[in-house]
Amino acid sequence: MLDMDTSDSWRRAFRVELRAQAIGLAWRGWPVLPGTYLAGSQWAGREGVESIGPVPVHADWQERIGTKPEQVATWWTGRPYSVLLATGVTLDAIEVPGHLGRGAARVLRAVGLPAPIIATPDDRWTFLVRSGQKLARPLVEQGDVVLHAAGSFVPLPPTPVQHGVVHWRVRPEVCGWQMPAASLVQDALMDAIVDAATYARGGRLVVAD
Repeated sequence: MLDMDTSDSWRRAFRVELRAQAIGLAWRGWPVLPGTYLAGSQWAGREGVESIGPVPVHADWQERIGTKPEQVATWWTGRPYSVLLATGVTLDAIEVPGHLGRGAARVLRAVGLPAPIIATPDDRWTFLVRSGQKLARPLVEQGDVVLHAAGSFVPLPPTPVQHGVVHWRVRPEVCGWQMPAASLVQDALMDAIVDAATYARGGRLVVAD
């Protein structure tokens, strides 16, 4: 667990890593943006949002999507901004609770279809997919499954958050930087829901039909 009340030297060192990640992803064509960063118990970098984060530091962030890597590099020269991915452009993100994410990851591994997966310290898993598909009704009905599409964003590793750091469970290199179709990941998530319900019925818990 990271102590977020860190020294200036730690911030400078970590800013270098955040900047390197942002530049590398921008060269890959990912729409990355600088986000607010933890300073003690609050989020710094943009007035009015100190109690929530990470969020884009620029109010006009949607107009900055697609900024060239050279300009992206300048955003991280002064502060340890979070690295955010603007969704709904080339990539969407499906955010789920950890237990469902682990189940879907097992399904994807079993069929040989890895997908990039991000995890946060509060046990939320996010699957990166090609954009353009709505969330299937069974997933909407779960209530704790979120589709980040146009107008949204998600934090990318190694962004620090409360109680830890955003990290990769499955890196994009594993799938050759080719994002899976959203339908494949959604199918895996629905399979994981069925598997969990089946297991509960066969064990000590009973799930009502």
